[in-house]
Amino acid sequence: MRPANVVPTRRSRARAVGLAALGIAGAAGAITLWWRWLARRRHHWSTALAEAIPVNSAYWREQRAGPGELLYVAVGDSAAQGIGASRPGHSYVGFIARTMAAASARRVRTVNLGISGATLRIALDDELPVLARLRPDVLTVCIGANDIADFDPARFDREVRELLAALPDHAIVADLPSFYFPPAQAKVRAANRLLRAAAAERGLTVVPLFARTNRQGMWGVTTQFAGDLFHPNDRGYRIWADVFRPAVEARLEQLDGASREPARLPPLP
Repeated sequence: MRPANVVPTRRSRARAVGLAALGIAGAAGAITLWWRWLARRRHHWSTALAEAIPVNSAYWREQRAGPGELLYVAVGDSAAQGIGASRPGHSYVGFIARTMAAASARRVRTVNLGISGATLRIALDDELPVLARLRPDVLTVCIGANDIADFDPARFDREVRELLAALPDHAIVADLPSFYFPPAQAKVRAANRLLRAAAAERGLTVVPLFARTNRQGMWGVTTQFAGDLFHPNDRGYRIWADVFRPAVEARLEQLDGASREPARLPPLP
């Protein structure tokens, strides 16, 4: 005769295994639902933000036509255009232009050459020819994030060198921002090594956009991005502008000359 406790023990084990399987299945189902929700959310926001592209472009065309004693030019992509911000002027370009005006007490004419979706190749073909006709007092360059989706190290190195070779010596270049999650993050790190090496050979200033954004971590992901989880929001763009601040401040000091009191940028609005 079997001990009385043998059958219940086997049943208990079977029940535990069944409950564990149900738990795993439930968790997998919840994750699947979450990813579907996230995909729908990103699609919704991507569509909504795409509708902002012509609005932002029109805004920057107006800024370009305005008067100014200082000429600020930006080479970039949709981040320069301010996609994801509550308004076009809340891109990092807008924040930099306003703080320049406040610091120098001079009107700043802003020429934003950024093109939404621009890669290095697009910047070379469409933005640099316009830049060649300008003599900016301050020039910021933030481009290359759109090259990460189809990252080719040899092509990136070739094109970033071609881009940097065409810039004036006072250009302020940002490395690529953090993408936070693998495998894109590994590509960004590789791209930044190439960018920094090319900039060092030219003697160009590189501001640490990657280090600053990466330091924000998951808190930054949840508070500093627009709904598509790719473009920054107003908070994110303020951080981007703040990364440029020391180099822009140094450039304004050069423009002011050694005999004048150095200009100091006020806190971001």
